[in-house]
Amino acid sequence: MNRRTATTAALALACAVTLAACGSDADSDAGSGDGAGDGTGGTRTVDSAMGPVEVPENPQRVVVLDTAELDTAITLGVIPVGAVQADATQEFLDYLPQDQLADIENVGGIAAPNLEAINDLDPDLIIGSKVRDEQRYDELSAIAPTVFTETVGAPWQENFLTHADALGRSAEAEEVVAAYQAHVAEVVEAIGGPEAAADIEVSMLRFIDGGNTRLYGRENYIGGILGDLGLGRPAIVDDAPDGFAVEISPEQVDQADGDVIYYASYGDPDASGEDAAVGGPLWEDLTAVQEGRAFPVNDQLWYLGIGYTAAEQILDEIEQTLVG
Repeated sequence: MNRRTATTAALALACAVTLAACGSDADSDAGSGDGAGDGTGGTRTVDSAMGPVEVPENPQRVVVLDTAELDTAITLGVIPVGAVQADATQEFLDYLPQDQLADIENVGGIAAPNLEAINDLDPDLIIGSKVRDEQRYDELSAIAPTVFTETVGAPWQENFLTHADALGRSAEAEEVVAAYQAHVAEVVEAIGGPEAAADIEVSMLRFIDGGNTRLYGRENYIGGILGDLGLGRPAIVDDAPDGFAVEISPEQVDQADGDVIYYASYGDPDASGEDAAVGGPLWEDLTAVQEGRAFPVNDQLWYLGIGYTAAEQILDEIEQTLVG
């Protein structure tokens, strides 16, 4: 039953993307990079973190300035003409369909977009966030209508709706949200219900190349997904500043213990400290490790993607690891 209903949710998501991609001939060319049309020629007003913005009714050449915006665009069937890349990866998100990313132009790194490269793409819409690029907003707006959310991460579901509004894909977005909510319910049921989920303490451990190791709290993307599932969290996450993350040294990896540990590296696992920590004496003493419930995960999927396509895959992995 769980597999059948999970399949139904996945089909609902696929239908949403198909509708977005194939709604009309003009839609099928959106963001293709060939200058195909200008939609209806009309405009709409979108509420953004920088105030109301007039955007094309059907934007055709979209540039995205963060990974969440890239996930959103692909989820809704829009292939951007340009996107930034994460510094540690120097690539676009690896869990997204690679054939849909092949023709997207690299326009710099997160929080360091190349304005000249963006201008050369002749976009009709730019999507980003105030926390990343507020200082560049006027220059970006001079290139094309620019829609910013306030910040990234924790408010990912609200940001998704703003992105969808800017893209003219709000109806499709509703279908995506409904599919996600149905999938969440199916995973909770598979785990054994809300009480069983709440009894499982899940620890999120991320090794950072060039920074301290993090134990992620509740106020971030992955914390939001775990919260939607009603999964328990170790008490230490309540000490996270602003609810985001507790930073620890390699000698404090024992603080990551829980019933389940999901761990990943931002950047090279050797440089991040993951290789040294995993398999060391402190690691071997962790309850989750001894019980075979410490799972390596894809950093781009679990931490960088920050969107519904990533979330659907994360839900599948959580069900697989917690239920089998």
